[in-house]
Amino acid sequence: MIDAIAWKFQTGSQWVHLPEKYGSWKGAYTRLRNWAIDGTWEHVFTALLAQADADEDLEWVIAVDSTIVRAYQHAAGAREKGPRPTSPATTPSDGPGAG
Repeated sequence: MIDAIAWKFQTGSQWVHLPEKYGSWKGAYTRLRNWAIDGTWEHVFTALLAQADADEDLEWVIAVDSTIVRAYQHAAGAREKGPRPTSPATTPSDGPGAG
């Protein structure tokens, strides 16, 4: 069952394309979900981590990514295609002292 789940995530394929040698894709998917819900995966990974730590097989690497992605100002709401709306007509004044 673990080989079936590993195959799915290594290949990035859909569950329905799981090779027959692993059994039913529905069974593998259901087992994965149930183990995620009931905490089985957490127990497995915690045990593996503890064993690797006891064997001094762990090398901790910490990486901090401060990437900032900026979008153009129009990315949030560009105007719809079509003619641009016209500006309201301006009326010229009679001269410098009008008013």
